[in-house]
Amino acid sequence: MLEELGSLSKKELIKRAKKFSKRYYVGDGKKFKLKDYASKPKMNLGPEDELLVKEALEIGVEALAALQDILYAQDRWSLLVIFQAMDAAGKDGAIKHVMSGINPQGCQVSSFKVPSQEELDHDFLWRCQKHLPERGRIGIFNRSYYEEVLVVRVHETILNAQKLPSKLVTKDIWEDRFKDIRNFEKYLARNGTVVIKIFLNVSKDEQKKRFIERVDDPDKNWKFSVGDVKERGHWDQYMEAYEDMIQNTSTEESPWYVIPADNKSYARIAVASAIIHALDQMELEYPKVSKEKIEELQGVKKALLEEKNEK
Repeated sequence: MLEELGSLSKKELIKRAKKFSKRYYVGDGKKFKLKDYASKPKMNLGPEDELLVKEALEIGVEALAALQDILYAQDRWSLLVIFQAMDAAGKDGAIKHVMSGINPQGCQVSSFKVPSQEELDHDFLWRCQKHLPERGRIGIFNRSYYEEVLVVRVHETILNAQKLPSKLVTKDIWEDRFKDIRNFEKYLARNGTVVIKIFLNVSKDEQKKRFIERVDDPDKNWKFSVGDVKERGHWDQYMEAYEDMIQNTSTEESPWYVIPADNKSYARIAVASAIIHALDQMELEYPKVSKEKIEELQGVKKALLEEKNEK
């Protein structure tokens, strides 16, 4: 299958990408079960397949760049891509490789760490709202407001530090936040911002392997902290939180994609396919130029051709 990609037209490639991304598309999340989505790709990939996977990603990146160029020129839609995952699942690498062909003018990446005091003095969506993409652009969130129903849910002490009035912290707080998120994403969709969410589904064994690699590689030591291992101790709680989150916030208009992340190269192809799918649904096209504008351009061309060469 991978060998055929290089000979496909862009139209056929986009069609293949859409079909491929549907493997990991959740849509209506009401019946979602995390156990139904593997962390390893269904196809067996050996070392000999890595070159083919790399070539497939390069072709996908080219198709993505072509669509992004039209998105930027049309200046009507915007796309927000949200990445969520456990530590070492490959969010940074996926963003770096998949978006490598995108015009920097048409893409913006925002990473969300521990909230500042200013951010804690606002509602939980506020800090992300400031970074929403403009029309014609792709916005990437490396983590997002979804942390508010993940890490905050796993660690009750964080919720207690959020300065909420005590009467608002009820047993229904997570359902309330799910509702707020659904309404927020529906609002964005109604205003021309398409939202897709990507959960890179890495296994606990693969995370352990990558943590050890970070310790052993001096160039990766900076990416590792003791806190990462502590969070690993809450693995089961996080998996329950992810499942509940996807069940309650995956919709047809703002879907989750649950992508197997144990093979980084394969995961990047799946991510690219999901983004291509989202862009293609916008029915993008370059702005049409009026007859008068075309005549004006031809006049400019004629004047340039008749211009005498300067000595």
